[in-house]
Amino acid sequence: MTNVIAMFRDSLTNLVSRLGTDRDKAASSFYSMPVLSDAELLNAYRGAWLPRKIVDIPAFDSVRAWRDWQADGTKIEDIEAEEKRLNVRGKVLEARTKARLWGGAAIHIGTGDQELAKPLDVERIGKGGIKHLTVLTRRQLSAGEIERDPGSEWYGKPKDYKLTAGDKVQVDIHPSRLVIFAGNPQPDVELVGSSELVWGDSVLLAVMEAIKQADGTAANIASLIFEAKIDIIRIPNFMASLGDEGYKRKIIERYTLANTSKGINGTLMLDKEEEYESKSASFATLPDVLDRFLQIVSGAADIPATRLLGQAPAGMNATGESDLRNYYDRLSAMQSLEMTPAMYRMDEAIIRSALGSRPDEVHYDWAPLWGMSEKEKADVFKTKADAARAIAGSSGQQPLMPIDALSDALVNTFVEDGSLPGLEAAIEEYGKLAEQEPDEDEQAAAATPQKPAAKQAANDALPRTLYVRRDVVNAAEIKAWAEAQGITDIVPDLHVTIVYSRTPIDWIKAGNAFEWGPERDGSMLIPKGGPRVVEPLGNMTAVLMFASSQLCWRHEEIVRAGASHDFEDYQPHIGLTKAPVDLTTIEPYRGKIVLGPEVFEEVAKAT
Repeated sequence: MTNVIAMFRDSLTNLVSRLGTDRDKAASSFYSMPVLSDAELLNAYRGAWLPRKIVDIPAFDSVRAWRDWQADGTKIEDIEAEEKRLNVRGKVLEARTKARLWGGAAIHIGTGDQELAKPLDVERIGKGGIKHLTVLTRRQLSAGEIERDPGSEWYGKPKDYKLTAGDKVQVDIHPSRLVIFAGNPQPDVELVGSSELVWGDSVLLAVMEAIKQADGTAANIASLIFEAKIDIIRIPNFMASLGDEGYKRKIIERYTLANTSKGINGTLMLDKEEEYESKSASFATLPDVLDRFLQIVSGAADIPATRLLGQAPAGMNATGESDLRNYYDRLSAMQSLEMTPAMYRMDEAIIRSALGSRPDEVHYDWAPLWGMSEKEKADVFKTKADAARAIAGSSGQQPLMPIDALSDALVNTFVEDGSLPGLEAAIEEYGKLAEQEPDEDEQAAAATPQKPAAKQAANDALPRTLYVRRDVVNAAEIKAWAEAQGITDIVPDLHVTIVYSRTPIDWIKAGNAFEWGPERDGSMLIPKGGPRVVEPLGNMTAVLMFASSQLCWRHEEIVRAGASHDFEDYQPHIGLTKAPVDLTTIEPYRGKIVLGPEVFEEVAKAT
């Protein structure tokens, strides 16, 4: 006799609590492994905007600012040219995007070697040694046997990868020839139980449920729009009369006529015993509900709502700046902890392929994702410069530290933060402050007894209008470029205006410019490269605009001393011509700009 164990539930209890149904309220306490096939991932990425943005945004932001190579100027140009030839930036973006979508991707470093199963020896790569870079997904590369030797560089990772090329024979590729990017990494390969999953999970796997809930909420809200207003008419004996076909026909004709009459003249004609009522749905709280679901998606994807949704932050004094800073800080850490180690061999190969050798001083830094404005950079630079002056002490005062030590520290500071581009190369060319020897004039001045300075005339400090400029020393080079670009009637005196103050000020308060030039003669060097734009400005049809935190800082310093400025913002530029010019065909000047010392004049004399 078979014992049958039966389980009985009270039907009313089950109806209220939904126990034992697909919508059991206790179901959320159990975690199961979500499964998304490649077809589902592809459909979500191609057919829905939230999954696509969650995959694309961090991948794009991680390479958006790219990186800054640190080396001699010509070497930097060669490396950047090699990166452009191989489309390194584009390949990394493609690999990062596919890794986030599929769980893993790799960049194959193609050097023309036939034996791909052997390790890549980057020391043997010469100039032009990299032939191509190819992006492969985990669906094209299958992982081989896992390395179990703790002494191996590849411990816990596949010893090799097998490339499946259609129906062709599989090709074994050594991992040193691949730049491996993973999606969400596995916590422990042993727990996963499959070597194929050493790549990682798709980033959509953990957030898909939140995405579906947000999409479902949006869809339900959209469906409610069609029920925003419902007309209700109560008819006596309606249900009892529906069995009569003639009655149903008359009902349809009756209310078709009523709706037509209402649509034409706004009058609804009803029988005395009929009742009419209109109900409207309220949408007051629905936007908040949808926002909450989208915020959950934002948190699950670890992307700020301002970046994911492209919306301005809401609330009093809300800017979203802290969220974006945290997001960019996380991306910067990811660049250092994940991308740099993964790209190490490729970068070493790129340096050798570009230069033919591996100079020790060549390295790169990831460009900041959160960039300061030119004004913020100028303020930081001014603070550092003022602090250095205070440490050095004024004339006749004892400095707080040796001047040579202060000079070296300032050089390191300005090189690290990029305040003075090209400073490191200039120091190597012209030498440090301690290595400079006074010339004959300086020695003679030091040996000659100094006479007391003549008393300054009182009227020298009277407020006057002020026009400060720097003349372009290498004007011939810039004019040659302009003529080659088809720019005619070039102004004879190329210069950069620092301040044009119609408001009188005390010139003494404007102070002196810092010794920028390597010759220490008051000149200033704008190194080649950087952002350059040719646009109209004021009465000029073409001006060469360029970036210079030093000039911005100097302009701000004089304005703080009381000078006025005709424009809201200051942008360093060189006026070129007032003649008509087609700006769409002009390639901006990329060479160095050498500016002479500051020239002080009154506005009346300048005009």
